Amino acid sequence: MLFINAVLKTMEGPDIPNGYLRVKDGRIDHLGPMEAFSGPEAGEEVFDLTGKTVYPGFIDAHSHLGMWEDGLGDEGDDGNEDTDPTTPQLRALDAVNPTDHCFEEAVAAGVTTVLTGPGSANPIAGEWIAMKTAGRRIDDMVISPNAGMKFALGENPKMCYHGKSQMPVTRMATAALIREQLNKARRYQKDKELAASDDDYDEPEYDIKCEALLPVLRREQKAFFHAHRTDDMFTAIRLAKEFQLDYVLVHGTEGYQVADILKEENAPVIAGPILCDRSKPELRHLTTKNAGALNRAGLPVAICTDHPVIPIQYLALSAGIAVAAGMDYQQALRAITINPAKICGIDHLVGSLKAGKQADLTVFQGDPLSVYSSPCLVMIDGKIYKNEVGGNPHA
Repeated sequence: MLFINAVLKTMEGPDIPNGYLRVKDGRIDHLGPMEAFSGPEAGEEVFDLTGKTVYPGFIDAHSHLGMWEDGLGDEGDDGNEDTDPTTPQLRALDAVNPTDHCFEEAVAAGVTTVLTGPGSANPIAGEWIAMKTAGRRIDDMVISPNAGMKFALGENPKMCYHGKSQMPVTRMATAALIREQLNKARRYQKDKELAASDDDYDEPEYDIKCEALLPVLRREQKAFFHAHRTDDMFTAIRLAKEFQLDYVLVHGTEGYQVADILKEENAPVIAGPILCDRSKPELRHLTTKNAGALNRAGLPVAICTDHPVIPIQYLALSAGIAVAAGMDYQQALRAITINPAKICGIDHLVGSLKAGKQADLTVFQGDPLSVYSSPCLVMIDGKIYKNEVGGNPHA
């Protein structure tokens, strides 16, 4: 499959004002300027994209797509196991329902990859996945089954367990529970290592919670910290340093207030949602200027919807609102393509137009960050799911 005469927004290298891009076996095979184009191969389907621009498929780095199903109420709510404040053993893979029609809306809007998982009721909520938005079986859609472990600080765990008269009801207790479970997992890991190296030392009794946290302690898995307030962000950083975690701040609503300090820590931030109201105390300082301020401070920044808080199809619009609030346009595009891919550790697969990467493309005639625009073509893994362009098969 071949695309010609297009503007190519590579997102990692320079733009190609008039270029071609070839797709083979579900991956980007080659791309370059039209003057280097030697013609289509035998039997190759060609799409002339004159006047159009090709972008990498958009990436939402923090959503709950498929965890809270649209229009189903409690029956479709599989996002918070709020019967136990520490549940690292839970796996998003076992909850996502890809038949939820919000997946179709994601594809139609050019959102081809999302990270999804349990919510923020628990201090340790469970394991997140990175997945494509097209498919019928979740096992076939996942590109990273253990993309990260979700931790939550601040208001949500407090409010969830306050009504149960159960720990945690304070920020101190939330941090203490996380610290306790990570320490248990660290000790569990040491006991396993001793048992492996010394026949006289017994293997520790299997602990599913500790097992789930071992990849986090080994920095094989991201630690995603839900944190809106500045003090919660610094608690996340404190915990990450204590246990040497590869962490990411999620939401970072008040990040603009301490962007210089976060820069000193080089703390990556998944900012958003942008379009929501100030629905709870932690959001009282919410501003659409946050993502731009963090970016100008030199921080790695992605923009998210937190779907279903903001419907997944408004990811690009959220980036456009960030531009209206002062964010650099190119940086806003990066915040929904290569930045989330890098922050989430999947940039070897997606996030840019580069030979060898999975062929996730979205094509626009107009401005992709405008409320008036929608993609005219969307491709995921080399398969076209939306096509208003047409194609011309060549023999």
